[in-house]
Amino acid sequence: MVIMFNSFAPRVVFQEVPNEVSLAFLITGCPFKCEGCHSEDSWSNTAGSALCHTKFKNYINQYQGLITCVLFFGGEWQSEQLIDHLKFAKQQGLKTCLYSGADKVSQKISKHLTFLKTGRWNKQLGGLKNKNTNQRFINVKTKITLNHQFLGN
Repeated sequence: MVIMFNSFAPRVVFQEVPNEVSLAFLITGCPFKCEGCHSEDSWSNTAGSALCHTKFKNYINQYQGLITCVLFFGGEWQSEQLIDHLKFAKQQGLKTCLYSGADKVSQKISKHLTFLKTGRWNKQLGGLKNKNTNQRFINVKTKITLNHQFLGN
């Protein structure tokens, strides 16, 4: 059985990657199924529609000059397709980011990322806006944790 690399329609977001305007793709088929997840509709791998290379390229071309980063909410479970999209985005001069529920992401994926968020959603610990969170947002190249950029003043 071939599992498609599906997503919901992308949206432009401003807060998920500090100081970037990101085109965000919510990839379906999430295996983590975190309790309290705000995107339970993304758990099924048949939700959304196929994000083939042509469709992804068209989205990037449509938003070129308006965005600075491409963000994937998930997709690491379909690493080949994810990597293909990350490579294309970087070729277009865009930064790349992955939000993952995993604690670690493979080097074959992370080498194509500018930013990486790791860690499952835990209601008691909160997300990146909470100083006690289990989640980490890092600059992949420098390995510097950037969680402080999500905290209020």
